[in-house]
Amino acid sequence: MLVLTYEGVLMTNLNKVVSSLRSEYSRLEKEMGRVGKALDALGKAGGKSLKKKARTLSKEARKRIADAQRLRWAKVRKQAAKLVKS
Repeated sequence: MLVLTYEGVLMTNLNKVVSSLRSEYSRLEKEMGRVGKALDALGKAGGKSLKKKARTLSKEARKRIADAQRLRWAKVRKQAAKLVKS
């Protein structure tokens, strides 16, 4: 039998504690699985899904985003060129 003392508290049979924690962990994993299944079922209720769907951008929106990114990169390159010259 393993006997340890820590700040006046006697801890015996550490194996039982570890075993108890492992069984509780296993029980919680199973419960989380059940909760996940319930959420999936509720998410599909009414034919709707709780998961977000990818949004489609228009051609114009993609162009605006690309142009803005090009401007940002041009600004970065311009500042980098100033640092190289200095």
